[in-house]
Amino acid sequence: MPRNGLPRNERLRSLGAIRRLFDSGQSGFVFPFRYVWYAEPDTETSVEVLFSVPKKFHKRANKRNLLRRRTKEAYRLRKQILHTPAATAAANIDMALIYSSKELLSYKTIEHALRRILEQVSAQL
Repeated sequence: MPRNGLPRNERLRSLGAIRRLFDSGQSGFVFPFRYVWYAEPDTETSVEVLFSVPKKFHKRANKRNLLRRRTKEAYRLRKQILHTPAATAAANIDMALIYSSKELLSYKTIEHALRRILEQVSAQL
């Protein structure tokens, strides 16, 4: 049975990798997320993700934290879409998920959008 955790090595933390992601990555929008991803051929296959909820849309930290937790949980349960042999054999994938709605949406809506994003990225690999 696959592990569904989200360990530290699966989170995008490197400033250089984040800069490269936003400079030369591909982007898209699936309500309520703007997503940016960058795939680099590499010997080591890994998927690293960055989660962001801008203060511009949600001033209160408790709302930002709630949305970030919902997004992380949805990703954690659906990340196997990106971990298929065909998808990870080709590249080292960096991805940023930016929550871009002023509304506080339900987990079900967030999970559905995240599944669509992961399927689109997987199909483009």
